This record gives sequence, C-alpha cells and structure tokens, in this order.
Amino acid sequence: MRLALALGAFYGFSGVALGAFGAHALRARLPADLLQIWHTAVEYQFYHALALLAVGILAQRTATPGLGVATICFALGVLLFSGSLYALALSGVRGLGAITPLGGLLFLCGWLALLHAVWRGAGREA
Repeated sequence: MRLALALGAFYGFSGVALGAFGAHALRARLPADLLQIWHTAVEYQFYHALALLAVGILAQRTATPGLGVATICFALGVLLFSGSLYALALSGVRGLGAITPLGGLLFLCGWLALLHAVWRGAGREA
C-alpha cells in the first residue's frame, strides 16, 4: 500500500525536522513543560511513522485485507495527537490539549485494526 509507505516516510522525515527544531530553536524559547509536550509529539509521530511503514510493507508482501483502516487511523492520529501537541507547545493554549485524546483514540483504533487484519489474514500467506 503506497499511501501507508508514503505517509510513513513523510512523518519520519518531518519528525526528524520537528525534533531538531525543538532541540535547537525551541530549547531556549519554551519553558520545560512545553518543551516536554513538544518531545512527546515528536516521539508519538515517530512511533506511528514506523507503524505506517510496517503496514505498507505488510500490504505489499501479503494479501491481508483491512490494512487501509489501520493506515487511516494512524495517519489521522498523528495529525490530531501530535499536531495538537505541537500547536499547544507553540501557542501555550492549553485548550488544544482537548484534541489530543482523539488522536490517541485513533492510534488505539489503528492498532486494533492492524491486529484484526493480521489475525484475519493469518494462514493466508506462507
């Protein structure tokens, strides 16, 4: 599945860029608590960039149905979870944190969708 691979690569690339930006440009400008929020956003973005790459590779190597749901959940989860944390860290608007759990819920749904797809597809490929 090209979309999962492309999104995984993009999220990996932008995760490196955003991590470097946080470590170098924001270190002196943000208080420690907001810098930690930035770090959490980068960390979860990387985890799910790798998850998207794994989904894409699995889709290319097997005929496992249902991987599209995992792809969508992981991709939107990064946007909502990490995106809201980036915005919170830069703006200091704590209300943005209310969006973050929706991204976390999408991450959980993505992992369950992946589990379901792999379980249903087990034994189809040697």
